[in-house]
Amino acid sequence: MNLTHLLYVLFCPDMVSTRSKMTQVSHQPWGEVADVGSVDLWVLQSSNVKVEVLTLGAIIRAVCCRGNNGQMEDVVLGYDDLEGYVSDKRYMGAVVGRVANRIAGGRFVVEEKEYQLEINNGPNALHGGLKGFNKAIWLATAVEDGVQLSLTSPDEDQGYPGEAKASVSYTLQGETLTAEYQASSTKTTPINLTNHSYFNLAGQVHDASNIYDHQVSISAQSYLPVDDTSIPTGEIRAVEGTPFDLRQQTVIGPRLKELPGPGFDHNFCLSGPKDPWAVRPAARVCHPASGRVLEVSTSQPGVQFYTANFLDGSITGKGGSRYGKHNSFCLETQNWPDAVNQASFPECLLRPGEIYQHVTRFTFTTV
Repeated sequence: MNLTHLLYVLFCPDMVSTRSKMTQVSHQPWGEVADVGSVDLWVLQSSNVKVEVLTLGAIIRAVCCRGNNGQMEDVVLGYDDLEGYVSDKRYMGAVVGRVANRIAGGRFVVEEKEYQLEINNGPNALHGGLKGFNKAIWLATAVEDGVQLSLTSPDEDQGYPGEAKASVSYTLQGETLTAEYQASSTKTTPINLTNHSYFNLAGQVHDASNIYDHQVSISAQSYLPVDDTSIPTGEIRAVEGTPFDLRQQTVIGPRLKELPGPGFDHNFCLSGPKDPWAVRPAARVCHPASGRVLEVSTSQPGVQFYTANFLDGSITGKGGSRYGKHNSFCLETQNWPDAVNQASFPECLLRPGEIYQHVTRFTFTTV
């Protein structure tokens, strides 16, 4: 600390910039869920971004950021009231677990014991079950620049072994929202936590029609082909020469027409160090008309790029809008799908005495 800074600290402490003063954190009651409990709304506000978080499902309810016109607009799909989130079946903005994505047949074997999960996605288990982490009320505690949400999942919850304690901390510094995940378990269990926010960078998401004019790039040399139930086949295929080559900025609309299926819903394999806190770039999405840019970096080995293929206009979202096919995108940073059943995929088992942890950052800027 130089002399000038020291004098400011001693005589003008109210003028010394600290991270806690850069981000305002507040919370208020938001409603009651019958037989479950009360839900609070937490607001994280920096000079550039405002984030709203619900204690139900650790849901990111809104992200308001500036376009090149300087106006703050919401870029996350969701609902106007609590009932929308209680009845939601599309995981809008939620933390999903105990295992995000799909497990083939809802079955796996751990330490020579077979476990059968609830089936909730065709023949498979998806995003933790019918009452996964997205339907639970998390305990919220203020932390510097944000909020930490914690949850205890009992032994045999949705069929999973062990009592698992999980937490996610959302912190906001300037343009960057950081999500830090941790978990522990009393028994060996698969775990794979992620956030399932649907983004449309055009802003005012209740008016957004589609994302065909968005441009995406994903820093992946390979992806996982899937079968007709969206379970990885086990092959790790190079993106070179395929519609899945998104290493350069690519307009989403024309690329969707090249895909054999309804859209992107695939894991892209990220390379890099295995340190759970070593963050590297994963994806970048730009909306040229508004100038908004979302950059995602993570310590996770994969990112599921999903183009809202199964939204069909039946959901009434913010402002009374009807959310239709391809009107948003998700970038779910996570372990590879069905890793518990695929020996060649990155390890997904959490053992007693170990700590599961990873971090993902969302940075909102303009061009």
